[in-house]
Amino acid sequence: MDADTVDSTTSVELSYQATGPATGAPTVVLLGSLGSHRSMWEPQVAALTTGHEVVTVDLRGHGESSAPTGDYTVAELAADVLALLDRLDRDTVHLVGLSLGGAVAQHIAAYTPSRVHTLTLLCTAAKFGTPQGWLDRAATVRADGTAAIADAVVDRWFTAGLAERDPGLIARSRAMVAATPDDGYAACCTALAHWDGRPDLARITAPTLVIAGAQDPAITPGDMRSLADGIANSVLHVLDPAAHLASIEQAGPVSSLIAAHIASRRERSAAFDQGMHVRRAVLGTAHVDRAVAGTTAFTEPFQDFITRTAWGDIWSRPGLDRHTRRLLTLAVLTALGNTHELDMHIRAALRAGVAPDEIAEVFLHTAVYAGVPNSNLAFGLGKAALAEGVGPRPADDTAADPTDEEPYRP
Repeated sequence: MDADTVDSTTSVELSYQATGPATGAPTVVLLGSLGSHRSMWEPQVAALTTGHEVVTVDLRGHGESSAPTGDYTVAELAADVLALLDRLDRDTVHLVGLSLGGAVAQHIAAYTPSRVHTLTLLCTAAKFGTPQGWLDRAATVRADGTAAIADAVVDRWFTAGLAERDPGLIARSRAMVAATPDDGYAACCTALAHWDGRPDLARITAPTLVIAGAQDPAITPGDMRSLADGIANSVLHVLDPAAHLASIEQAGPVSSLIAAHIASRRERSAAFDQGMHVRRAVLGTAHVDRAVAGTTAFTEPFQDFITRTAWGDIWSRPGLDRHTRRLLTLAVLTALGNTHELDMHIRAALRAGVAPDEIAEVFLHTAVYAGVPNSNLAFGLGKAALAEGVGPRPADDTAADPTDEEPYRP
């Protein structure tokens, strides 16, 4: 699909372009810098559309999007983007934001994490300078127009070397800034003046790629490192040479980094799917369904971790068959005295058809090498499970086990 359309479902009309396959491919959404329009992403669109649907968006007050009067907030800019994604029926996307677009992307990732597969933040910050500096710039634009600041803005966008080599790029970029609606630009300055995303960084759970320009005078690599430090699951890359629009100056490396970041998330998804399959086979569908249903925002990272690593990796390795892994797990949990997990795995083994006599042999063997008290406790747990009639279940595994109540059990 290659469409240039306008979202008319909200009071703010966002202009966007969707390029690449519309079905069966991950969607990448690109949000640009203050004073830009979606053409700034042309290098990334060309590089990513082979395997992705790429949606470039003009933020409120930019490009061909509407520019309502009055001040804006970052939350409003984020709501515009979410409304557009709703209209496009894109529930979850790979979100990329540069500068102002990065602030919007951070807000979306922090407050609607279910909408974001991966997050990429380029030359942006959790807080942009001092409020007065942005208010002063807004006042200048309202008085004299965006043309009055175009030269100063573009001077920060590219390194001196690139500016000297490509004067045409500089001229086009200045024209782009000057064409930005005065009211929209000024209102977005006000949004940045009042925005502080630092308290929300800990809320971001999406795998995050942070890209800085080594020569960026607006958002320094140190600023970007602080941003990456605040996001738990993030990695920082510093590109040299590059100033504020690293997506243009280092177009190839930026596109490659984004593509690899998205591919890594797809690999994580594949590991999660494999892990969930093995987890259900070992523990039973009913138990896993209850665990998944009990997942909260607090426990979700652990559920993801244990499903991918324990079940998608270790339990899926070919070196040992599943039966042997069951017996090893029983032995290790007995030796450690981990009754919580041991009880669950005893019941899972019995439901899978492991003979009680074989489980007893594991506990006897463990008694010699890890201590009689722990094995005595294990025998007690096994005896209780057998007394309750725990045993092999039908293939659909729909029966409930009243002892499997803890949602965080792996």
